[in-house]
Amino acid sequence: MTASLSPPVSPPRPAVIEVDRLVKRFGAFTSVDNLSLHVKEGEVFGLLGSNGAGKTTAIRVLCGLLAPTSGSARVLGIDVAKDPEALKHQIGYMTQRFSLYDDLSVIQNLRFFGGVYGLQGKAMRDREKWAVATAGLEGKEDLITRSLPGGWKQRLALACAVLHRPRVVFLDEPTGGVDPISRRRFWALIDQMAGEGITLVVTTHYLDEAERCDRIALMHAGRLVAHGSVAELKEVFAGRVLLEVACARPLDAQFALDGEPGILEASVFGTRLHVVVAEEVAGRTLIQTALARGGFTPMSIERIVPSLEDVFIHCIEAEEAARRVRGVVA
Repeated sequence: MTASLSPPVSPPRPAVIEVDRLVKRFGAFTSVDNLSLHVKEGEVFGLLGSNGAGKTTAIRVLCGLLAPTSGSARVLGIDVAKDPEALKHQIGYMTQRFSLYDDLSVIQNLRFFGGVYGLQGKAMRDREKWAVATAGLEGKEDLITRSLPGGWKQRLALACAVLHRPRVVFLDEPTGGVDPISRRRFWALIDQMAGEGITLVVTTHYLDEAERCDRIALMHAGRLVAHGSVAELKEVFAGRVLLEVACARPLDAQFALDGEPGILEASVFGTRLHVVVAEEVAGRTLIQTALARGGFTPMSIERIVPSLEDVFIHCIEAEEAARRVRGVVA
């Protein structure tokens, strides 16, 4: 008898970013509030949240650009508060606004950033060629950077950020203000780098981009409200049913459902309502009865699979409810 061979088990990837109870305050304002997370080697890790959620502040602390108020963070084993200068030579960072000099040409920007990172001679020439090819700017090396379309600037900024071959790259809302095709090309570069073992941390408020990450951390008002893979995050709806309701005046219809016994959640999604109930048949009846009573007879009620947007709204509403409780307790 031939023994069956089990597939080899890959060893667990080490954590290259470790954050423990990180707090960053600006006076009385708390921008990052008790953040704890870890990021594995070669992972594409997304920080997802609306504007003001604390994503950029968290990134700047992890890059050694801001000192934490309390807590700790280590990147590649380096304490970001104790040795920020050593850290800056080991990571790549692309800011929200392209970190390029508009009055320099493409090649001049590359040479400037190469010099900052200590590249010279053949190493610099090789990385210049790589960067131009990666950014898709062959034959455009002498163009002034301000003349480049947004998508080209975006790829050039990424190439500049990784000229020195960092093991960890931080991208702060890198696709803001660029067209969908440029966004797709940019994410192809992210996937390529991750395949080479580079760890990438990407802040975004685009849900479709977050879906492309290996794991996601949802932030709201400076706090981590959920984290995990997309599949893990959707487990918040396990054992419950999500129904999509089409009816007139959905915002008013939502108010008619709020507080109704048996309605666990009700949120407006465009022209429809997403309603969470414990059981489908009883939930349908409950929704029909409550809406008819308020003059909002539904046109359709369909069971749907929860999306990442459903998860995001659920987590934010849960955090807001917790904040109200904390406020009452305080």
